[in-house]
Amino acid sequence: MRITVPDQPAGRLTDAWRRCVGTGRFELALRRDYQDSLALVQADIGFRHIRGHGLLSDGVGVHRPYEHDGKRRVHHSFTYVDQVVDAYLDLGIRPFVELGFMPSGLASGDQTVFWWKGNVTPPASLSEWADLVRATVAHLVDRYGLNEVRGWPIEVWNEPNLEPFWQGADRDAYHRLYEASAYAVKDVDASLQVGGPAISPGADDWLASFAEFVTDRQVPVDFVSRHAYTSGPAQHVPFGTHQTLAPAADLLTQFAAPRQHLAGTPLADLPVHITEFNSSYRPDNPIHDTALHAAYLAPVLATGGDLVDSFSYWTFSDVFEEVGVPTALFHGGFGLLTHRQIKKPTYHLYAFMARLGGDVLARGDDHLVTRHRDGRIAVLAWAPVDVTGRSPAPDRHPLALSIPLGPPGTTSAFLLRSSVGEEAGNAWAAWTEMGCPRSPSLRQLHALREAAEPARTHRALPVAAGRVEVDLTLGRHEVTLLELSAVEDETPQWWNADRLLGHPVAADRKEQQ
Repeated sequence: MRITVPDQPAGRLTDAWRRCVGTGRFELALRRDYQDSLALVQADIGFRHIRGHGLLSDGVGVHRPYEHDGKRRVHHSFTYVDQVVDAYLDLGIRPFVELGFMPSGLASGDQTVFWWKGNVTPPASLSEWADLVRATVAHLVDRYGLNEVRGWPIEVWNEPNLEPFWQGADRDAYHRLYEASAYAVKDVDASLQVGGPAISPGADDWLASFAEFVTDRQVPVDFVSRHAYTSGPAQHVPFGTHQTLAPAADLLTQFAAPRQHLAGTPLADLPVHITEFNSSYRPDNPIHDTALHAAYLAPVLATGGDLVDSFSYWTFSDVFEEVGVPTALFHGGFGLLTHRQIKKPTYHLYAFMARLGGDVLARGDDHLVTRHRDGRIAVLAWAPVDVTGRSPAPDRHPLALSIPLGPPGTTSAFLLRSSVGEEAGNAWAAWTEMGCPRSPSLRQLHALREAAEPARTHRALPVAAGRVEVDLTLGRHEVTLLELSAVEDETPQWWNADRLLGHPVAADRKEQQ
């Protein structure tokens, strides 16, 4: 069945899908590979904000207690903070500030998380924690200006509902931390944005209690945050994890949850930020590297902006060390890019999204049709994925569209198609065919970068009565971008392809006679 795309837009495509992206711990941004990767991502996609853990952890060195004249004092140092934030701004991306984890010199205990040992205990002194937050935010304002930092959301902690991230998953202790943090931020300037509670999936009961707490105590809150993942229990293998996945629609259900749970509360109309989302919550699950993953997430990127103000992919790069230093180039990392800037299929999904127009003409289970201001049409299409196993993905997925294209009088359209799937733009498949080299040679890296590029084709299509008929066949797990533009024919009258080899053409023979 051919789908007739309306000529008038049904709405606007928000930029919620690229308003934020995740990153490994804060100080990793000092590395060359990290900055090279972020520069590439920004050139092709252009994320607005970046969020990661560890701003206040020992590795960044902000909180520096010392003794002088027999008294304990605290020095706040921003040497690494400045280098990282300067680099971010140079690349056109701004921090989405996460306040965490606890500096060891302020921690009330020794519980840590991750290979790099971020401390997850409450502060031994709430007032000293508030001083730390106040000093950090004030420094950012002093260095970058209040008008700039007003646009940087400040989130208090990360997944406090989980015991690995917050000692005892103590809700009341988190509320106290949030209160001290929020007031410290507002002490710097009342217009700065602060929010939370940054909960993981399955903890939506925290939202109502958070709303009740901040309302009863009149604690400032400017946004609500939550995370979203769809993977089941971890099945561990050496240096890897496998998990079942819920259908991708479950991510959209999770996106919608905060507003549902906060309906009728004073927080009901606040912005909602999904500050982490992905399929698996594990940084060693091979699903992240595959073409299936791009097709799985395509409908989420296409519609998620209707539900939340931002949803942040976790993460932009495999320069990431929560479970240790990666043991191979492809290791199931969260990133859109591997180390050494090999693009994964999901990278191209985001790059395709960046080339869509602002006006939404049509949406479906397997397509999103948009129009640019200059009339160009951009279509994102994908082969649906069923992760339940009830309906194995077919090898071919047909899609027929009737697309409006102007201006009036247009008779021909130029179509450029870019595709990734099992057969193209799939560096992970090429790497497995190479024998999974753990440390690829320079020649192999070059080959992987070549294999990572989308397949690109082009052709001319007729335009009749202001419409182009497009017939697609998508391969298994394929994601494709179609870009259609009206042709203004400026071919010289004397041009004839038969002249390429210098032979006379029919018109020349007539002249010679």
